[in-house]
Amino acid sequence: MDVKRVKDYTTKAVCAYGGALEYSALRRAVAKSVTVSDTALSRVVAEAQSFALVPRSGSAVPGTRIAQDTLVLAVTAVRLCKEYVRRGCAGPCGQLHLCRYFVYGNCKFSKGRKICNFSHNITSNHNATIIQNNCLSSLDPKELCQLLLQNDLSLLPEVCLFYNKGPGLNGACNFKESCTKLHICQHFIQGTCKFGSKCKRSHSFESNGSNALEHLSMEFNQALPKIYSNIYNIKNCRSCDSKEKTSTAPFSDSPISPSTDVENEEICLYYVRKNCGFKDKCRLVHYSLPYRWQVYEGAWKDLPNMEEIEKAYCDPKNTSLRSPSVDFKTMRSITKQVRRLSTASSVTKPPHYILTTEWLWYWKDEYGNWIEYGKQEGKHNASITSIELEKAYLANPNGQVEFSAGKYQYFLNFKDMFQKNVLLGTLRDVKRRPRFLSEKAVESQIRSSGKSGQELSGVAQSKSIPAHWDMSAQSDVGYKVIQLQESSEEYNQVQTLFMRTMSSSTIRKIERIQNLPLWEVFQWQKEQMKKSNSGKDVNEKSLFHGTNSSIVDAICQQNFDWRICGAHGTLYGKGSYFARDASYSHNFCKSTQSTRIMFVARVLVGQFTKGSSSFLRPPCKDGTTTSFYDSCVDDNSNPSIFVVFEKHQIYPEYIIEYREK
Repeated sequence: MDVKRVKDYTTKAVCAYGGALEYSALRRAVAKSVTVSDTALSRVVAEAQSFALVPRSGSAVPGTRIAQDTLVLAVTAVRLCKEYVRRGCAGPCGQLHLCRYFVYGNCKFSKGRKICNFSHNITSNHNATIIQNNCLSSLDPKELCQLLLQNDLSLLPEVCLFYNKGPGLNGACNFKESCTKLHICQHFIQGTCKFGSKCKRSHSFESNGSNALEHLSMEFNQALPKIYSNIYNIKNCRSCDSKEKTSTAPFSDSPISPSTDVENEEICLYYVRKNCGFKDKCRLVHYSLPYRWQVYEGAWKDLPNMEEIEKAYCDPKNTSLRSPSVDFKTMRSITKQVRRLSTASSVTKPPHYILTTEWLWYWKDEYGNWIEYGKQEGKHNASITSIELEKAYLANPNGQVEFSAGKYQYFLNFKDMFQKNVLLGTLRDVKRRPRFLSEKAVESQIRSSGKSGQELSGVAQSKSIPAHWDMSAQSDVGYKVIQLQESSEEYNQVQTLFMRTMSSSTIRKIERIQNLPLWEVFQWQKEQMKKSNSGKDVNEKSLFHGTNSSIVDAICQQNFDWRICGAHGTLYGKGSYFARDASYSHNFCKSTQSTRIMFVARVLVGQFTKGSSSFLRPPCKDGTTTSFYDSCVDDNSNPSIFVVFEKHQIYPEYIIEYREK
């Protein structure tokens, strides 16, 4: 089977039918052009990064793992070059040089005597190279435009989140008629609106006065409901950059070789602090600094003078560095691609974590000065800070936030990185840059923390240590394992929970894990979730997790992490799996000894919903784009399997060593 040929025909078929097709219809469409078995076609669709899958309720096609009614959507990383239409792009930039209105199918110069200033030619040298590199050569102009409209979020206005909240004609939107987003029912776009013609929100694209919609051709205008539905499905049901291979097994915890998954771009915090318990099994990048600059020369290679590059990049006034040559705007070194790896953003970790990446947000004033948000002196200081902007950006990198400065209202557009004065229409450039850390500063933080591999930057200030912990064995550094006495109430509670479904087994011992840093982080996470839940207590459960005995020590030290521990099965999402019943987790306890190991963990399951193999995080709650469920389950009414995507929601509390009778 020629995989590329099948993939090309499949992409073309999906784009020709409006960017999305049910799998059964796709099979018939592809069969008209190429002979391919159901097994082979399903493998191409499931494994190629050119497609997103939205599972429904149908049964799988015989010989495949894809249901007949699964929706297959065409996805791509290709975008229009913004610099090309703004100021002109010197290239090569890796993005298409095309007229925006050509993509809309309605450029006013396409039929007149005047020639458009921007290209309509998808076969130009620049565009043809990009199209070929992204395996899109089989598409005609109309099919390519369809693909771009549902993937390039800069082409069409977003649905207004605030319009979909609150009473009144414009909901909770303060911009009302001047709002640049679409005032349309979110549930209508999702196909889940229960009110139909009686809905108080608009179900019509014609009533929205967006300039972008006015320039669409009649054909694309009529297709808007499907285009926006495709955008929603691609955004919420599949991460196109990190597609998993489908599996029928709900979960397993055997280590996975890094080569079997997409390359990770996050640096391991534990390794920077000299102590990653997962060692060569770790799926994060191991590097001695919290940042790493690389150039692509057939493979990613470290750039020289890395600290010098980082220092220049951290200064928002710099757009490039001369030696070594790095363009920070295009992330290229002459013609070669450049990337920056870093540790996790500081806003995603508890405040006492060290060596996370602190991102700062700046805007450029009329004098060319770059000013950090919330740090301007005087009465015109912005009402929003770098921390708040970073949280909003990570929640929705293609969205925007509203804020005020003095008497004026503004919105900041993350997609195009500018802020706009709502009244005056003034635009200002915006940049997101990290706070600089020299190599000496990194070493100093590690020494001063005194924790060599632990998260804490100092002794925990709020030691909410459980009363039943053995204080004589407690330490701020690392973890301790305390064997429970069989006569204790604590032992009996864990034993009862385990024996409820494992009565044919014999427990050899139960150990309590005392890891103060992990416990503090778990308590911090619980507080954050409680605040997000209007002060209500968070749903917390004691659940089981079967694992490979070789990584028990690493889990005790660093917690569960599906990227590291592995996840051969992802039936309900790509996260860490926990079971209500010990008998289920028993299937995943692997050991070369006669005894097996099982964890009992405290898990903040919070608000949950039914999972899907396409989830890389819990889905959005209905009617929102920034509010997510806390976890996923196998069954909403009677859950027995829980999937957690954020390890701070987990505390590994007990280790049960047992054997079968």
